[in-house]
Amino acid sequence: MPASEEIRLQVFLAHCGVASRRASEQIILDGRVCVNGSVVTELGTKVSDKDEVTVDGKKIRLESVKRYVLLNKPAGFVCSSSDEKGREVAADLLKDKYSERLYNVGRLDMYSKGMILFTNDGDFAAKLSHPSSQIEKEYIVETSQDVPDDLPSKLEHGVRIEGVFYKPVRVVKLKERKLKIVLIEGKNREIRRMLESVNIGTKSLVRVRIGNINLDDLRPGDSRDLTQAEVKGLLNLCKN
Repeated sequence: MPASEEIRLQVFLAHCGVASRRASEQIILDGRVCVNGSVVTELGTKVSDKDEVTVDGKKIRLESVKRYVLLNKPAGFVCSSSDEKGREVAADLLKDKYSERLYNVGRLDMYSKGMILFTNDGDFAAKLSHPSSQIEKEYIVETSQDVPDDLPSKLEHGVRIEGVFYKPVRVVKLKERKLKIVLIEGKNREIRRMLESVNIGTKSLVRVRIGNINLDDLRPGDSRDLTQAEVKGLLNLCKN
């Protein structure tokens, strides 16, 4: 972005690697952002690289290097920029390796493991995060009880739980207590809630694929940069 070009404040924050656009909007509304020394809470505010922008008192600036990172998140880490309850944050696993401010694209709940993408590219994050992107996410689920043979077809037809409709793209029974489940939208705790609705507990949940990217042999807690081909492949898969 040229220094003279003005863009919306939430977009500027996303391009600086502060958070996704949506999360940046909330940061602004919470009064945590100052522009040239004044608190700004108006989402329509426009800024350029010539303005001094701070978040929580710390100056931020546009980053020249765009990062696209795959992390194998262990259980026990939350997917947020910070946590008021003092829990461990997944982004902290990247701090020793990357100097840029990176934020997660999408989420995994604290008890789930596996693939989570991080970036400081606001446009990339917005495109992948939008529900219309239709990017597949694949999970391997170990259950606490045996899975009935007819459960995959029941789930694929969709289930309504407390007024919310859940419909995975594909469900495959791998073993008596193991499922492969493919989602597109991925509502909050979708897999756990679907299984709980039929009195089946979730022992382990691991995301092993996002679009064209596989977890492969990346160990828990480890990360790697996506290749240019992988980034391009993800964007090409987006339907929006």
